[in-house]
Amino acid sequence: MRTSELETIGDAELVEELSVLTTQTARMRARMSDIIEELDRRRNHTTNSHVVKSW
Repeated sequence: MRTSELETIGDAELVEELSVLTTQTARMRARMSDIIEELDRRRNHTTNSHVVKSW
């Protein structure tokens, strides 16, 4: 959206759009965190499964 397009939108609509984008951003960050955690878990599982236990 261009600045000229934003100028035609009222304050309430801009605040609503900002709220929606903020919520989406928070969800995306949480999802990214979940994905990174899962990848780390898999990486650690793979690394640990190759380790020979000596006991």
